[in-house]
Parts: sequence; C-alpha cells; structure tokens
Amino acid sequence: MDFTLPPEIEDLRLKARAFVDKEVLPLESDPQNFSEHENIPEDRLAKVREKAKKAGLWAPQSPKEYGGMELPIVAWAAIYEEAARSLFGPLAINCMAPDDGNMNLLKLVGTREQKEKWLKPIVEGKVRSSFAMTEPAPGGGSDPTMIRTRAEKKGNKYFITGRKWFITGADGAAHFLLIARTSDDKRRGLTCFLFHKDQPGWRIVRRIPILGPEEHGGHCELEFGGLEVPEENILMDVGDGLKVTQIRLGPARLTHCMRWTGWAKRCLEIAQGYVNEREGFGVKLGDRESVQIKLGEVAQQIQISRLLTMHAAWLLDQGGRARKEVSMAKVQVADTLHQAADVAIQLQGARGFSKDTVVEWIYRAARAARLVDGASEVHMMVLARFMKEEGRDFWQWGPGEGRRNER
Repeated sequence: MDFTLPPEIEDLRLKARAFVDKEVLPLESDPQNFSEHENIPEDRLAKVREKAKKAGLWAPQSPKEYGGMELPIVAWAAIYEEAARSLFGPLAINCMAPDDGNMNLLKLVGTREQKEKWLKPIVEGKVRSSFAMTEPAPGGGSDPTMIRTRAEKKGNKYFITGRKWFITGADGAAHFLLIARTSDDKRRGLTCFLFHKDQPGWRIVRRIPILGPEEHGGHCELEFGGLEVPEENILMDVGDGLKVTQIRLGPARLTHCMRWTGWAKRCLEIAQGYVNEREGFGVKLGDRESVQIKLGEVAQQIQISRLLTMHAAWLLDQGGRARKEVSMAKVQVADTLHQAADVAIQLQGARGFSKDTVVEWIYRAARAARLVDGASEVHMMVLARFMKEEGRDFWQWGPGEGRRNER
C-alpha cells in the first residue's frame, strides 16, 4: 500500500494550498466577511469562487463537461484537507456539504436529462442544493426505514406530505433531493424525488437556531402539504430511496472527514504558533513538557485520522463501498477535531476562548461532527455488526475488504 500521491494530484494539492493561502485565508481577518450566521456572505463568496474557477480548482468531484475536475476520491482527500485550512476554503472551490454530496450522487445515478437539469447548475455554482431526509420523532433519523413523509401517486405525479427537520442548506437552496415513503415495504418503501424551490406545496417552517456556526442555508424545518413531483423527477427508480441514501451518505461522510482534518490541522497550527511565542514564569509555553505532550497527542490523532480517511478513499476508488472503513474514519476524525479545538483553546488561555482566532468557531462546529451523518454510537454499532459477521477477516487488507462489505 503506497500513500504517495501521484505527481498530478500532488501538484493540485500544492496548488490548492497556495490558492487558499493567497485568496481565501485573508477573508477570515475581516469581521465584515462573516454574515449574521457566521459564514461568508454570498457576494464575497462569488468573487473568490470566480478566482478558483480561473485557477482550475473548481468542483473536484464533478464531471469535466460541467466545469468540474472529475478527480478520484483519493485526490479529494488531499485537496479538501488543504482547502479546509480556511473556514471558507471548501465553499471557495465548491466542495462543501451539502452540495458536495448531492453533486456526487447526481453524477453517479442521475439520467442524462437529470444531470443537465439538476446537476449542471450546482456544479457551475449558479444554485445551491439540499438533501431532505431527517424527520422529527417518530420519523426517520439515523434509521431511514422510519421515514414517515409520504408520496402518493395520482396519474403521472406524486403528491408529497410530511415534515423534515435539520435539513442543511435549505434556506436559499434551489434544488432539493427529498426522501419520501411510496410503500410500506421495509427495503423498497422509499423513493428519492427532485424538486425546485419555486414549486408550490411546501414551505420552510423555520431556520432552527443551533450552537453554530451555521453552514450556508442553515438547518431548517420543512413542511410538505401536497408538493407535486412528476415521475421524470424520481432519482433512480421507485423504491430505490434507501439505495440512494446509501450511495450518497458513504462518500459524503468521508468528505466531512477530509474537511474536518483540515480544520483540526488549523487548530494545531494556531496553538503551535502561540505557545512558541508566549512566555510564562520565565519559560516559553512550547518548551514545557506538558504542552509538548498535548500537542504531540493531537498530532498523532490527526495522522491516524488522515490514514483512515485515505484508506477509505482508496477502497472507494477500487469499487468497494468501504462501509466499515468510512464508519471508523467518521468516528475517529470527529473525535480528533473536537480534541484539536479543545487543546488549542486550552493552550491559548483567554485568547483561545475569544474570537481573536477561528478556533472558537471550529470548536462549536466540532460538536456537530459527532452527530451529523450518523451519531458516533451508530457507527460503532455498524463496526460491531461487521466484526460479528466477519470474525478475524474484519482486519483483512486490500480492496477485497471493501467489496466484501457489499455482501
């Protein structure tokens, strides 16, 4: 197993690093570049996105025919990590959730007509998108088989009623992917529908306040009161909704890990810079053994996170589903991100607790990492199930491991 990046991918990684340093990172130093929801306003985002397109660093996951880079997933890992040195980096090069996961899904399973209508505008950066699956109790969350939002067929249309919540990016999104129930069959009862924000029969009930900071479009509660969707706007086939969620969420969880690793490295960078200069009781903090141990522990966990993420990316590129590998990466990276932000705050003292650095922003964002796209406990249950089924083969090397997960 060789973790050396091919020369063309290494060149892109360095190009992304230089672009973020020059064009994106300076945006963080101006409070005016943070909206009321603590993200970058659309008008300022548009300018840096145009620069990313001209630099050839745009939509790494998407087809070239629509303006993307169409790179393998291993390359995403390298580039997303570099992009996330800045809070705004993934947005700048169009690899931020939920658009990132939606673009990859539409690329994989959309028809030619669906790609032209629904995917192309997202890749081009003309619209944002949202994936509507999670529901208030007793509806579906980590278990999509509990979804209660229903789609009833009348003629060649489906009429959708129900409720969703914590839908990332819904406020301001134009293209939506919606999971609804079309039958009571446990495995074939869900279907994925595509709809546009201007279609009647649905509304945003509220933008749910969170610990924050918020992603573009927030985390919203939606109500459907008879949304009409024609048959041609079904993604894959009727009854394939569960399959759609599995195809989308595996790589999407892993791309979270790629970005979170970049944030964790940024926290360590800020902490390292501070302790190298700050003195206390006649000694620089960076020279104290206790401080060195804290930094070393985080550095080790970040490297473990990177290796788990890259291994899962490699398996996906080999054609496997890498379900257990993605789950391991998801839990590890989420925990590491929280640890990195916490240590960076502690080592900076009052400065770390202030808004003088981006660490407090990352700290609040990090708490959500252990919940989004499946709570850590759910992923541990997945790993326990695989270990029970596979026994000693749970730890087998190579792409055969990823393909075994498909059975």
